Amino acid sequence: MAKKLKISNNIRRLRFEADEMTQAELAKAVGVTRQTVAAIEKARYAPSLELAFLIADAFHVPLDQVFFREGEN
Repeated sequence: MAKKLKISNNIRRLRFEADEMTQAELAKAVGVTRQTVAAIEKARYAPSLELAFLIADAFHVPLDQVFFREGEN
């Protein structure tokens, strides 16, 4: 049986570094609700690949600076 992959992220830190961007501001930038951003940030929801790239683009960083496998960062 395959091991379940746990994905974590640096969204909270990146928001803080981006002039304390709010979840609502990030949500508007990527076209989702604030609740979706909150769920992704808390690792309760894994975004689609397209949304993951949009989030990385919103911070002007590569995808692997936003999302990573737990235990890698």
